[in-house]
Amino acid sequence: MDQNFQTSFIPKKPIVKDTAVVKQPVGLLTIISVLFFIAMVVTAGGLYFYKKSLTDTIDKKASELLLARGRLEETQIPRLKILDKRLRASSDILSKLIAVTSIFKALQSLTLPKVRFTKFSYELSKEKTNKIAVKLSGTTTGYRQIALQSDLFLKNESLIDPIFSNLSLDDKGSVLFDLEFLVDADFVDYKQMLQADVVPSTAEALQNIQLQN
Repeated sequence: MDQNFQTSFIPKKPIVKDTAVVKQPVGLLTIISVLFFIAMVVTAGGLYFYKKSLTDTIDKKASELLLARGRLEETQIPRLKILDKRLRASSDILSKLIAVTSIFKALQSLTLPKVRFTKFSYELSKEKTNKIAVKLSGTTTGYRQIALQSDLFLKNESLIDPIFSNLSLDDKGSVLFDLEFLVDADFVDYKQMLQADVVPSTAEALQNIQLQN
């Protein structure tokens, strides 16, 4: 009698390998690294947009500047050129003006009480010495006054080579004379006196040198 044995090598239950999942804790260094990375990304993005905004602003301002410059050139530059020419011309005129008040003040301080001037004129010296030739006529009570006045003028450095001439007597016995001397151009430079703010009025100076006998 045959005995049938049924033998099976297939297991009744599936063979399952148990795998244990081990959860490792996240370290503090890792968290800091992640946060630092995020901060760097955010900062880089912010810098990019700031740079772009700044570039756009610069370009806009440059365009506005070019536009304003164009408008200025069209309207103001011709006026500025005209103004520059006028200022140059004014400066040139001032450099040639003579402030005779300096001569009047010198005469006022040096003229004797009994000497009076009746005529006054000046001109550029014929010699190329950059000097002004001054000519005056006057009257005084006697020849002694002429000598004293001549000594005073000779001692003053502003009046160069003073010479009395054409001495004569009028019908009243007064001595008539002519006087000539030179002064340096710098002594009567109107521009320098304006800068120093020491220019008196011509009328005042004339009034001051009208001395009585």
